Amino acid sequence: MSNQSSGLASGRPDSVSAWSLIRPYWVSEERRTAWGLLIAIIVMDLVLVGINARLNTWNRDFYNALEGRNVREFPQLMLLFSGLAFAFVGISVYNRYLRQMLGFRWRQWLTTRYLQQWLGDATFYRIERDRLTDNPDQRIAVDLDLFATTTLSLTLDLLSTLETLVWFSTILWSTAGALQVMIGGTPVQIPGYMLWAAIVYAIAGSLLTNKVGHPLVSINYQLQRVEADFRFGLIRLRENAEQIALYNGMRAEQSTAQDLFGRIRDNWWRVMQYTRRYNFVLNFYGQLAEIFPIVVASPRYFAGLFSFGTLMQIGDAFSSVSESLSWFINNYDTLVQWRATVNRLREFRRVMQLPHLKESVSPATEHGGINLHYVDETHLATHNLTLALPSGETLASVRDITVKPGSRWLVCGPSGSGKSTLLRALAGLWPFGSGSIDAPVNARMMFIPQQSYLPPGILKAALTYPLAATEFSDEECGETMRLCRLEGYADRLHESDQWWRVLSPGEQQRLAAARVLLHKPDYVFLDEATSALDTENEAHLYRLLTERLPKGAIVSVAHGKSLAEFHQETLDVVRAGEQTVAYGRTPTA
Repeated sequence: MSNQSSGLASGRPDSVSAWSLIRPYWVSEERRTAWGLLIAIIVMDLVLVGINARLNTWNRDFYNALEGRNVREFPQLMLLFSGLAFAFVGISVYNRYLRQMLGFRWRQWLTTRYLQQWLGDATFYRIERDRLTDNPDQRIAVDLDLFATTTLSLTLDLLSTLETLVWFSTILWSTAGALQVMIGGTPVQIPGYMLWAAIVYAIAGSLLTNKVGHPLVSINYQLQRVEADFRFGLIRLRENAEQIALYNGMRAEQSTAQDLFGRIRDNWWRVMQYTRRYNFVLNFYGQLAEIFPIVVASPRYFAGLFSFGTLMQIGDAFSSVSESLSWFINNYDTLVQWRATVNRLREFRRVMQLPHLKESVSPATEHGGINLHYVDETHLATHNLTLALPSGETLASVRDITVKPGSRWLVCGPSGSGKSTLLRALAGLWPFGSGSIDAPVNARMMFIPQQSYLPPGILKAALTYPLAATEFSDEECGETMRLCRLEGYADRLHESDQWWRVLSPGEQQRLAAARVLLHKPDYVFLDEATSALDTENEAHLYRLLTERLPKGAIVSVAHGKSLAEFHQETLDVVRAGEQTVAYGRTPTA
């Protein structure tokens, strides 16, 4: 693998901010649609605030009409209310509709980009190999959804709140008037005293709420993590149901599941404790807000300075201002969850930006690691290749080899000697060690592990993977299946099933061989890819590969030399320090 230190230029580990997660969509190729929807939503919010302000004035007129028993104005006020109410309902419905549309479009855009980055350059493999982060599936499927919808909701609600604050602050200032108090025997006028009372009330509540609820940020972060771990454990149990049942491992799995759920329980108790304190503050604040404005405004009302309708208008305006100033309090639990989601996405984004993070600090790559070069040659070659573990411990030394088109190589050695690791290095997935590998730049390479991946869906798609099923005809696929002795499945190409469960290990390996015959790669690397087959079927598949890929190079990994007759060259690999690496030639098949 080439030295990828240049890939670190994307930033330091702490360079991922919340703004760097938000900004890309709004300057992307979808920016016109995104900004158009956003502006439409903001305009609707302004209209809704205007309707609420008009309803505030209507409240005054309505209660004054009731107090004065004004029968003539009552029907007119009810008609006006009906018009305002219908307009409010219609605009609110479409406002919500556009918010959902914009939120999902943002999520869709984020999901596409994160999937590209996660799956690109085998980043997903390095994350799992080096254990750089937990549950990337949850971060893509759940956290991106929460991030887009919650960010949009909080932002738009904040803008609407600011609009409401400006509008109703003006109403409260002009309607409530000034309060006269005596200070040291001197009368002092406090203009707009109801507005100042609302500000002091909201600030005191916000400070208290933050003090009580701040620990919920880290607790919610952990909650998302332990929930994801528990869910992943249950999925793993379901996918390995047969093996667990054969081992009679139900008790062990139940114990593991209970342990994972125990982490949820412990974390949930912490959530409950801090949420209880937070709810005490929130509910006390809310209950007090019901009576507080009436109490503060009552001196001027009892002095006969304004009517009952005006008192109701002041109370309504105070509630709107207080509600606006209390945005932080009312959205604190949402902000806590949003902050935890952002932290998880920041961590995930950082890891994807630095996919070689562990490689860059590993002792095994301090001298450059294994360099993979794509050259304009027709053969694959290794030079001074040493395989190591991420800790820096040398695993094996590999002599210089040249794999030419049409050649057959057998890689042998005991378990743990580094045979599979050698194939990972040839695939560019293992940077730990030293030396270099030259690979033909235009060669088609195919690596077949002991247990091949079978995607969900129709059998034909599993056969043609990673290419689309439409790349090959049904006749070609059926004939290849029959050649690999899978006659019973040749007519089931368009059946959809969980084929990794339907097919036996031996049938899966024969399907992998059929996949190779379809793709006709220039180089095929088989990592114990026939270990589940009997000797006769194994020999049959190797004869097929030899006959059908006369110009293709075949490199096979095996414990012993039972496959020697199908290979021209042998490479023996042993763990470093056990004995000198030996190699030799075998008779040509």
